[in-house]
Amino acid sequence: MINFSADFLENFLAVVRKYMQLRGGLTQKDLSEMTGVGISTMSRFLNLKTANVDEQLVANIMATLNIPLHEVIDGIAEDSTDTFKRLVLFYKEQMNNKAEATLPEEELASGLDDERTKTKTTASINIGGKKQNISFGEQTTPKPSRPAELSIREKLQTLSPRQKAYITDFLDLGIADRDLIVDLGDAIFRYVRQRNVDF
Repeated sequence: MINFSADFLENFLAVVRKYMQLRGGLTQKDLSEMTGVGISTMSRFLNLKTANVDEQLVANIMATLNIPLHEVIDGIAEDSTDTFKRLVLFYKEQMNNKAEATLPEEELASGLDDERTKTKTTASINIGGKKQNISFGEQTTPKPSRPAELSIREKLQTLSPRQKAYITDFLDLGIADRDLIVDLGDAIFRYVRQRNVDF
C-alpha cells in the first residue's frame, strides 16, 4: 500500500486540472474515457467526494496525462515512492501496448491507410569544395485528407512517440528555459545553413 500525505489529494487534483488544460482542455468525460474509468467514479474523485486516495486511479491518471513525477512526489511517503513509480510505469506500459495494438485499426477506420506519402530526406553537403548528397532513408507517414481542417488535438495525435515526448518535456520547462531551447534551435539552424547544408 502506498502512503500519501494528508493534503495529497487536494494538491494532486490541482495538478490534474492543470494537465487537463495543457493536454488540450480535456473534460472529465475525456479523462474518464482515456483512463477506462467510469464517469461517475471520475467525477467523485475529481470533486473530492471520496474518503480514501485510490492509488490505482492516481497512477492511471498520472500515466494517462503523462504528469511528471516531480509534480506529486512531495505528497508521497518516502518509503512508498519506488512502489508508486513502478505503478505509474505499469500504467504507461499498458497504455503503450494498447496504443500499439489499436494503431492499424485506427488507420483503417480513418482512411489514412490508403493515403500515405513516402518521403526520402536528403542533404547536400559541401565538404572541402566537393558537394555530396547524403540520403537519410525513406519514411512513410500518413497523409491526412484535409490538413487545414485538423484540430490541434488531431495534429498532436499524428506525432510519433518520440516527438510527443519532446513536446511534453518542452512544455514541462519554465518559460525562460523554453525560450532558451528556441534560441538554441535557431542558432543550430543558422549554423547549419552557413555550412551550406540544404534541407
